[in-house]
Order: sequence, then C-alpha cells, then structure tokens
Amino acid sequence: MTPDEFRKNAHELVEWMAGYMENVEKWPVKSSVKPGEIFNKIPGKPPIHPESFDSLMRDFNEIIMPGMTHWQNPSFFAYFPANNSPASILAEMLIATLGAQCMIWETSPAAAELEEKMMIWLRDLIGLPSGFEGVIQDSASTATLSAILTAREQSTGFSCNSEGFEKSGVLKVYCSEQTHSSVEKAVKISGIGRKNLVKIPVRDDFSMDPEKLKEAIIHDKNIGHIPCCVVATLGTTGTTSVDPLRAIGEICNKYELWLHIDAAMAGTALILPEFQWMLDGKEYIDSFVFNPHKWMFTNFDCTAYFVKNAGTLIKTFEILPEYLKTRTRGKVNDYRDWGVPLGRRFRALKLWSVIRTYGVEGLREKVRNHISIAAELSEMISKEDDFEILAPVIICVVCFRYIPAGYNEDQINVFNEKLIHRLNDSGKLYLSHTVLDGKYTLRMVTAQTNVTIEHVQKAWLLIKESARHIIS
Repeated sequence: MTPDEFRKNAHELVEWMAGYMENVEKWPVKSSVKPGEIFNKIPGKPPIHPESFDSLMRDFNEIIMPGMTHWQNPSFFAYFPANNSPASILAEMLIATLGAQCMIWETSPAAAELEEKMMIWLRDLIGLPSGFEGVIQDSASTATLSAILTAREQSTGFSCNSEGFEKSGVLKVYCSEQTHSSVEKAVKISGIGRKNLVKIPVRDDFSMDPEKLKEAIIHDKNIGHIPCCVVATLGTTGTTSVDPLRAIGEICNKYELWLHIDAAMAGTALILPEFQWMLDGKEYIDSFVFNPHKWMFTNFDCTAYFVKNAGTLIKTFEILPEYLKTRTRGKVNDYRDWGVPLGRRFRALKLWSVIRTYGVEGLREKVRNHISIAAELSEMISKEDDFEILAPVIICVVCFRYIPAGYNEDQINVFNEKLIHRLNDSGKLYLSHTVLDGKYTLRMVTAQTNVTIEHVQKAWLLIKESARHIIS
C-alpha cells in the first residue's frame, strides 16, 4: 500500500468510524448469528495475490459486522461495559501508527515516563496513599495474577521463584464466594492450587464476612498451612457489593497476609468524593487494581495496577538477560519487570488523551450520571408488584427478577431465564444474569459511555411487556 493509497483508505475509514459512532444505536445490540455462520463465510485458504482494501472493507461490512455484538450501543446493559470514547479511539490510532514496543525505558522513554505520570494522576484521582506506585497491565486478570505471585514470593521468602514449591509448605489464598473467577484462575496458574483457595461466606449484602475470614485463617494456621493472600473486592461482578476493607485489612495486618483489592469496575467511582468510603482502611492495602477500560471511557485494554512496595513486585518478576541490559537500569522504570509480559503497548497515551479531553470534572459528571440512572431504574422496578430488587444498588448495577404471583421458585427461575433470552434475542437490548441465593437474577448495568435515562426507560418498558407476555 503506497502512502497515497494509505491516505485515501485512512480518510474513508475515519468516515466509517464516525458514521458507526453516530449510528451504533441502529444496530442490533447482540448478534443473532448461529455458531459457525461467520466461519463458513470466510474462505478456507488465504488469497494468493494481493487484494484491495476496498474488498477487505466490503467483506468486513458483509461478513464481520453481522456477527458483532455492539458494546458501544447505549442499550448494552450486560456484564460490565468495555467503554470507549472519541478521545481514546484517536489515541489508539496514534499508538498503532507509532507501533512502539514499550518493554523498557530505552525502547521508548516517552512511553515509560508518560505511564509513570499517568499512574500518579490516577493514584491521586482515586485516593490511594501517596506512596503507592502503578503500572498499566492488559487486564485485571493479569494484575490479580501478579498480586498473587508477589504474595506467594513474599510469604515464602522468594524461594518459589528459585526452588519451586518443594519446601514452601501449603499456601492458602482467601476470597469471598462472590469474588471474580480471575482469582481462581490466578491461584491455578501460580501453582498454589485451586484446593487451596478458600471461599469465605458472604453477609446478607453479598459482601465478605470478616469473622468467617478470621476463622478460616486461624484454622489453617493451626493445621500448619501458610495463609498467604486475601483478595477483597470493591464492586463484585454479580452485584457490585463492597467488601469491608477496614475489617479485612486489620485481619491481614494481624496475621501478616498480603491484601489485594479487586476494584476492576467500581474503582472508577472512587474519583467521586462521595464514594471514598469504599477505601476506608486503605492503609492496609498491598496491591490494588481497577480498569479504566471498563468505566473510564478508555478503550480496551488498559488496567491500572498499584502496589505499596514496588520493590517486592519487581523482585518477583525481574530477570536480566544480556540483551536487556542498559546504562539506565536502576535510574528509570523498566515496566517489563512489573508484570508477566516482556512486550508492552503504549497504553498510557490513551489515558492521557481521555483525562485531558474530559477533565476531572467531566469524568465525574458522567460517572455520577450513570449512578443516578441506576438509582432511578431501581425506583422504577420497586414500584412494580411483580418485580423485585435482589441486591443493594450501590453504583451502576441493578439486580432484579420477575416474580409473577402463584408460581414456585423453580418456575420463577425458568420464567426469568426465558425472559432474558427473549430480550437479548430481540436485538433491542442486552442483559446478563447471575444467581443469588438460588434465584435466577437479571443484571442491568447503566454504565455504557453514552447511556441516558431515556435508553433505560425504553428498556424497562420492553422488559415489563416481555415478562408479562410470557405468563399471558
């Protein structure tokens, strides 16, 4: 592709991108294709001769787009959002154009130093203690793995990295029954083992019970096991419940456990002064993760991971082959020593673009609006006799179900499962579900970048009509 051809194609592509953002609401939120449908439309062998960019775009529009679920549609209410914004998209274009591999300071000084500054901005913005240092990871799963590996090494005197588990004893990791599955995956990968992950019961509000945590730790110590790490959650996946940080932190401090905080979704709410209560007890935190790529309008992937003691993190991951030795080592942050991958993208540029474009007050305004929409939705649901709220509404997630009179719990579960499939298959909105105390629960997340109360009102009307139609 010549420079002139690139200019032509790029200008046309930007027009497509702008048109998509303007008209994303016209697409079905959830794709309706069947398994294998896209696969079978793609040729079995690659082309022998060059093909034009126009032909690629034609197939993109005809084959790929019908198989896409549109996460940027304001009627996307499922899972947690993977938001973007014009500012982050433009920055991503610059990142792709530069094509920099930002593994160490030497390979792109600006990338390393911008990342260092952005993590200071974020640390101060969400209210973490000033001594914390941060690094951008690709996902909260990777950050949590990094935390558990670091906790493993700290609790064994860094012997696992050098000698394996032969002499380390049985390590134990603790989380609540509502904690994200990435913790279980990290415990598997770390070598600690799934059977050594202790899931602590939750209280009525679905937050971790600190008394049960303390009992589990004491029990394990008494039988000769080594309590290693506690993962507490600010904003669980199912309900966005908030674990009691101070009570858990005091237990970790007493028994010398690493305390990792998973705030992947709800961490963005900490930019609001009125949500700083979630960080009560922050002096006990050893590591903390949240995802700007969920609710801070920065397109995937961009995870902010903070540690109280960067030296412990670096000691866990650093390795120095000859080809990575530099004259600046020890004077700068070489972020390839701060996590699993050697290769690193220039993700800090997206954060810089988003924070500068919105400004702190602009970010706060959007986040407050999403929280207020969830509160209004909760009020709308509570007014209906045949619906019920199943969990406290803390930020932007509302958990509810349809409860027609005269049916038992099993039948009600079946009705709600049918309801969510009917709604999602309509293409007019997209919800996801969880199960709370045996109850099939619909989750509605009001945090997509451009969602308004009108989108939610329209969705709620469809939900009510569809639910009552199932019974009638």
